[in-house]
Amino acid sequence: MYDGLHRPARCRTLAARTAMADFKKYRLNPETLLYEMEQVPLRSRFLKIGLSVLLSAGLFLVYLWLFTSVLGWELPKTTILRKRNAEWISRMEMLNRQLDRCDATLEGLELRDNEIYRNIFGMNEIGPEVRNAGFGGINRYAPLEQQGASALLLRTEMRLDALMKKAYVQSRSFDDVAALSRRAGDMASCIPAIPPLMTDPSTYRLSSPFGYRSDPLNGSMKLHTGMDFACKPGNSVYATGDGVVETVRFELFGYGNSVIIDHGFGYKTRYAHMKSIYVTEGMKIKRGECIGETGNSGRTSGPHLHYEVFYRNNFVNPVNYMDLTMSMEEYRQMTQKAAAESSNLMIKPHQRIKL
Repeated sequence: MYDGLHRPARCRTLAARTAMADFKKYRLNPETLLYEMEQVPLRSRFLKIGLSVLLSAGLFLVYLWLFTSVLGWELPKTTILRKRNAEWISRMEMLNRQLDRCDATLEGLELRDNEIYRNIFGMNEIGPEVRNAGFGGINRYAPLEQQGASALLLRTEMRLDALMKKAYVQSRSFDDVAALSRRAGDMASCIPAIPPLMTDPSTYRLSSPFGYRSDPLNGSMKLHTGMDFACKPGNSVYATGDGVVETVRFELFGYGNSVIIDHGFGYKTRYAHMKSIYVTEGMKIKRGECIGETGNSGRTSGPHLHYEVFYRNNFVNPVNYMDLTMSMEEYRQMTQKAAAESSNLMIKPHQRIKL
């Protein structure tokens, strides 16, 4: 079968395959000055292409080495990442400066809280070991360390956690102060503000004030932590402020028979060397309510009442909390009112403790 060019179809197909297998290349013949066709094998063609690709890759690597190592330049992606890292470092440094201001503000609040607010209501200070306490248990920052976080990021995270903890402690402290301030009206009646004995100068004598003195039994110098009211045994002893009986002690030595009343707001009082005690531990007491009688129990050189005032677990001078010039009539009216309002009337005289 022949086509329009009068060539067999089989010959035409063979020529096409040959053309696909080889590439034609025309080369100038210098002798004839004519371009002559030359067949190039496909394998040679692919070999040249492969060598060109390898040579290009080698040149690219050499260029990259010269660009980064010799000239010290960075790749575009590295430049972008470095720029973003610098932006985040700048943000963290700004955050640390803000944390510095927050820390300074919080320290001012802590100082006012300890020195003013808690001091006014007789509350103990919150120590630095509580305010600056860390987080126990597992390492909270292990994931960041495993990911290779920078020292700046770790320090910022730790500072933020520490400030949150301190702010939480301060918030709880303000809650406690606010709760106590709602009872501020009770504070006036709780502070030990009257003498523990009837203000009749003919019934007692101030035998020893607060401060350092020579011990009457062994002569050594030591701090006298209260006031001594020398008087005959059997004088009524009155609570100097509202409160709750904390302890009742009966001892042969030391303070002898004594009572400690917790008045709240940081105040406590002690009444020692008593003959009789009319109260028990846990009992609520009103100012001016009789709690016992003076005596000569314990380590004494004579019958007297030893009276102490504590403020926030420290001894203070009782004379600063009483008016010894208070009239007997005013004092007597106060004690009668306290007896009428007392919830301890259920204690009958024969049930009172007398020694």
